[in-house]
Amino acid sequence: MKLAVVGATGLVGTEILEVLAEHNFPYDELLLVASERSVGKQIEYKSKKHTVIGLAEAVAAKPEIAIFSAGGSTSLEWAPKFAEVGTFVIDNSSAWRMDPSKKLVVPEINSKEITATDKIIANPNCSTIQMVLALEPLRQRYGIKRIVVSTYQSVTGTGKAAVDQMMAEREGRTPDMVYPHKIDMNVLPHIDVFQPNGYTKEEMKMINETKKIFSDDTIKVTATTVRVPTMGGHSEAVNVEFKEDFDLVEVRSLLESAPGVIVQDDPANFIYPMPITAHKKDEVFVGRLRRDESQANTLNMWIVADNLRKGAATNAVQIAEYLVEKGLV
Repeated sequence: MKLAVVGATGLVGTEILEVLAEHNFPYDELLLVASERSVGKQIEYKSKKHTVIGLAEAVAAKPEIAIFSAGGSTSLEWAPKFAEVGTFVIDNSSAWRMDPSKKLVVPEINSKEITATDKIIANPNCSTIQMVLALEPLRQRYGIKRIVVSTYQSVTGTGKAAVDQMMAEREGRTPDMVYPHKIDMNVLPHIDVFQPNGYTKEEMKMINETKKIFSDDTIKVTATTVRVPTMGGHSEAVNVEFKEDFDLVEVRSLLESAPGVIVQDDPANFIYPMPITAHKKDEVFVGRLRRDESQANTLNMWIVADNLRKGAATNAVQIAEYLVEKGLV
């Protein structure tokens, strides 16, 4: 089986390669694909040197699976070309997420929706993935009426240039500015571009993707997404109103038994999820579980995950693993 990683030299592409190795993903031939400026570059991976190839050469090789992390415009142009030669494309960009003909997949929730004809499969937004994964067992038990989420998102979500800006500021050097303001020692209530309704594109992604993944347009969602000067993880304060009342002991039990979720909720001993401890982990961490005393049937929770892992690379690799497991490739 041929496996292509498109955008292999970027932050997420590098993480995808790490996750593939850790998961012992089965392939016979690995194609590392990047933009023209990286073609010919040598990358050592699993004690073997690989030469980076271009997109046209990768399409000609007809890989069974191509994991894309190369930006929306690249995905819009090239994903259909891979699909035409029979490749399953798993795309990390926002290009296909809200396309009604494409599946938006978090494997623990809705992988069963994937069929042999779904040649382009969308990976959800990083901040959406961790939230819906933690909410899914509770949604199944109590039903969800409304979600209010505020995020605290790592600079790694923007990419290497944003990390370089923050570290230059931290070290007193003049940075190449990725953000409109300084990010170190600061907080920016602004992720992606502002929309006519006053929300950012990131906030609207969380609203729209949540409804699509849950296949439920009746759920009301509102979001405020914020960039903070951390690396290695996104954090979220989530307030969720259920259709039915809940028991906190049962909530904890449901979360503890949910695949891909780890409960860290012992405030007496200062145990709660943090991005620094979620770094390089595949799971989603949940804590600060408490009843909202201002409103009936409402829970407050704190959700943290490594945005380059479950928020991107791990989720994509898990989709690829599902394709293999079900004999679709």
